[in-house]
Amino acid sequence: MMGRLLHIGSLLLLVLSICINAHAQKRNDLTLADDHLILLLDLHSPEPMLDSLLKTAGIERPDIKMIIRGNYTSLRKLGWNVLPMNGKLLRIDRSLSDINSGKPMKLTSGFTNPVNRPGYPEEVLYGVNNFARITVHELPNGLTRFFLPGNPKAKRVMLSGNFNNWSTLQGVMLKTDSGWIRDIRLEPGIYAYKYIINGHWSIDGNNNLSQEDGAGNVNSIYYRYNFSFRLPGYENAHRVIVAGSFNDWDTGDLIMNHIDGGWELRLYLHDGIHQYRYLVDGNPVTDPINKAIRKDSSGNRNSLLNLGETINFKLSGYENAQHVYIAGNFNNWAPNELAMKKVNGIWILPRTFAAGNYQYKFIVDGKWITDPANPHLAREENHVNSFLSVKPNHTFRLKGYGDAKIVSLSGNFNNWDKGGYTMEHKGDEWLISIQLKPGRYVYKFIVDGEWIQDPGNKLWEGDHDGNSILFME
Repeated sequence: MMGRLLHIGSLLLLVLSICINAHAQKRNDLTLADDHLILLLDLHSPEPMLDSLLKTAGIERPDIKMIIRGNYTSLRKLGWNVLPMNGKLLRIDRSLSDINSGKPMKLTSGFTNPVNRPGYPEEVLYGVNNFARITVHELPNGLTRFFLPGNPKAKRVMLSGNFNNWSTLQGVMLKTDSGWIRDIRLEPGIYAYKYIINGHWSIDGNNNLSQEDGAGNVNSIYYRYNFSFRLPGYENAHRVIVAGSFNDWDTGDLIMNHIDGGWELRLYLHDGIHQYRYLVDGNPVTDPINKAIRKDSSGNRNSLLNLGETINFKLSGYENAQHVYIAGNFNNWAPNELAMKKVNGIWILPRTFAAGNYQYKFIVDGKWITDPANPHLAREENHVNSFLSVKPNHTFRLKGYGDAKIVSLSGNFNNWDKGGYTMEHKGDEWLISIQLKPGRYVYKFIVDGEWIQDPGNKLWEGDHDGNSILFME
């Protein structure tokens, strides 16, 4: 999912330490999403905390007592959209364009990272849907259809989930003679969702999969599939199971379906390298369609599956080397595991990766070296490794500084490593592309040892020297 940097005109971001511990215990949250400032309030919170949160969002004289009693007139007069939710939760939001037309605002560190927060499921290695009645399915055009049966008397039904940042402004469903539908485009993965029926939030009653979000709520869970295991033949078998490294070789988990000509199981499977085998009435069988085989430490023969993007590592200039290996954080830096092959004097190794950021080195006859063809380095304390981003979704740019010797990027995405990620000088700017999950990131550039704010980003923390802020959607 491509992210975008939110430039908010003259918006001045000041980070205040307001009731951080209380925020963790209550369900208060301040976020940016869909060009809206969104504030989630737990009305069970102490009045001073609610007062501080509302003032932080630019509401100077909030009438807390009236809001707790359910009178939201003062908020609506100020241009806020108000949606009461279950469990004394109140969601208010306002367009950033409306906010920008007024005076600058001060916002707190309540801006949170959507990753690993309520309503945003963590990544999983695999997943299979479980419906009492199938109400979510894929269409031939690639869209995913959500169907809510019945509710003929409902005036308005919305679909909300982590795929639209739990928006109450998007996701209007279309009424049909049998229920309500909404078609959206989803990438493979795990999704949490609910329906909003006449303002009331509801899980999908036909979906047997649900997940607590850690904040006292339960959401329905849907997996957008991307893979099918198929085993031809074995028509007389009673039970066929697929087990692999992705489900800890569980022999009772993934039961395959009997189809014409064999057995099949559709599922979501995360990018990466997986080993697996079939169990036909308890007997292990490798995949006859897949010729890639790997033996495990016990000598078992397993089928090998590579999902993701294939990177072709190449090393030139070492024609006389006897042995060349590659090692990185993708194989726990094992030095003698991934051997490269010499082709026409160039050492080559293709390898499949899931989207993410990686570090690596070549090992030439026992000597560890960085990739001479890769300008991007990751500098961590006393270690310098080559840096690789697979399926990057954001490019950091710093214009000017043509006389600088080294320009690097550092932030909360790499634990603020002092050396950072080395950027490449192209034309009149320094560049590096990396892969980032949805969330809030803070960062700075390091120009010949001097830490500077991103001059092209008008969103920052604290004072004018604070860290630059990036929101990925």
